[in-house]
Amino acid sequence: MTAPSGDIPVTAAQDTPVTAAEDTSRITGTPRLAVENLRILMTPRRGRPDADVIDEISFTVQPGHVLGLVGESGSGKTTVALALLGLFKRGLKLGGGKVLVDGQDILALPEHDLQKLRGRTIAYVPQDPGSALNPVLKVGTQLREVFTIHGGDPDRLTDVLAEAGLEDPAPILAAYPHQLSGGQQQRVALAMAFACRPRLIVLDEPTTGLDVTTQRRVLDTVRGLCRSYQVAAVYITHDLAVVAEIADHVAVLYAGRLIEMGQARELFATPAHPYTRGLMRAVPVLEGTYELHGMAGSPPRPGSRPAGCFFQPRCEFAVAQCEQRQPELITVSETGHVARCVRAVEIKALSGRVTLASQRPAPPAEEPVLTISGVSVSYTNKPVLHDVNLVVGARQSVAIVGTSGSGKTTLARCVVGLHKDWSGTITFAGQDLPAGVRNRTQDQLRRIQFVSQNPYSSLNPRQTVGQIVGHPLAHFRKLSGADHRQRIADALTSVALRESFAARYPDELSGGERQRVALARALVLDPDLLVCDEVTSALDVSVQAAIVELLLRLQAERGLALLFITHNLPLVRSIADDVTVISAGEVCERGPVTQVLSAPSHAYTRQLLADVPAFEHG
Repeated sequence: MTAPSGDIPVTAAQDTPVTAAEDTSRITGTPRLAVENLRILMTPRRGRPDADVIDEISFTVQPGHVLGLVGESGSGKTTVALALLGLFKRGLKLGGGKVLVDGQDILALPEHDLQKLRGRTIAYVPQDPGSALNPVLKVGTQLREVFTIHGGDPDRLTDVLAEAGLEDPAPILAAYPHQLSGGQQQRVALAMAFACRPRLIVLDEPTTGLDVTTQRRVLDTVRGLCRSYQVAAVYITHDLAVVAEIADHVAVLYAGRLIEMGQARELFATPAHPYTRGLMRAVPVLEGTYELHGMAGSPPRPGSRPAGCFFQPRCEFAVAQCEQRQPELITVSETGHVARCVRAVEIKALSGRVTLASQRPAPPAEEPVLTISGVSVSYTNKPVLHDVNLVVGARQSVAIVGTSGSGKTTLARCVVGLHKDWSGTITFAGQDLPAGVRNRTQDQLRRIQFVSQNPYSSLNPRQTVGQIVGHPLAHFRKLSGADHRQRIADALTSVALRESFAARYPDELSGGERQRVALARALVLDPDLLVCDEVTSALDVSVQAAIVELLLRLQAERGLALLFITHNLPLVRSIADDVTVISAGEVCERGPVTQVLSAPSHAYTRQLLADVPAFEHG
């Protein structure tokens, strides 16, 4: 691929290559964590040789500092995160390198000694809090086990919960994990990780499912605890706004390689790699409506990566030199900002400013697809929703926002029939919807599709992706084998997945890839109403932008109505026409997106907006 006409010349190759370790060594003091030339291999299968999954990964983290590790699904973030604990996914093995924690190489330790370190010296917070908590034990029992196994003062039980933002510990300690919201589960997982004051904590997407207010408290907690107790943190996420909020330094991964690293403020203000620049163009912001641009293509898989620059097939700045060899990391500023690109210096000099989008046109006035009138819900006499009213028209997108526990998901479950104990009226296409899926017609079930928040629990682990996406087709449509397979392939392609994913199982996919499969399963039936419960929370910003573009196109072409539940207020500005704000089960504010987000009238809405992580395009 050649450079666009009139673009910048190639001069960066004249700069002196450096290693990432040289970059981070500019920070004075002994690092708490030092990763040196980490390499992880995929074990050979069917006669194929070992393939690099991770290679040439080097960085350091000082005590009390946070390193943000970002990149798309499949870039290797979680693989690196697990290696920091001496763990490797099935089918992977260590190919070389060191992981030094206070000078001790944990990869050289026997498994017995490693087990002693995990939880006390090195703690881990996974993306899915459900995988961190035992579903058959109460939260209090699990927290006490942490102190029993790893040592520490069990009298601090309530203190660690308060530090994680759970200030009313009694009901939390007495509850089972399934009785807590997703945000509460994640804060319990954080409390367990910080309970023994580890020296290194690895956080893998810990705020993915959290509302902005809870996310703010978690970020403040992580940052405060790291600095107070001099804990080094590696924060893995696809949310660049969160990284800009919490990280001191940022490392960007692509296809298992470190392709850019530097101080967070400088890297986001003047990215030096086309990939980082592309990620930033896909980040929604709260101030102003920007066009979101997803990057075409996807990261190459291990064993099928190009000989030259791995990003070259997707790069708008690529030149012939990029096809010939893998570029070295070069220094692009005196602060130690480095990038793996032959044109890094020139790209850094470019303005990172994105384009303001034109005002979203109001959808044409049509008969409402969905009308919610006076809906109320109670759980064991405790009100969850009270007198909720809402209208969604064809080609219209209505966002529902609010903190965890406000009743957003309960409302969605009432609409799709997964919750049947409600009062009021829900009308779809001019007909009253019965409560519960068993009482609805096949046509109603087909035309209303639901995508849940948690991609780990929504996919059958014993079915392939093709079987999962094809299951609704087999139930609602009678197609030939060829047409059936083509519809599955088209659905996967529409959510930025290759057709080859049809042969994989859910445990072979990242969290973001699983959510795209769940979305493909809903879209394969061409529904009239799509109810989305945090569908982008597990997606990369680039894929999120592509999904937003897809949903907007479906709205325009097919008249798709969208009920979009989200914690991501900046995303609301890009996808929604109207927004409804719910607090404690009641609608406290609603109206056009530009009006509500620019000039909110309710104090609750103003607080939500104040808690949104700040992110400014350069």
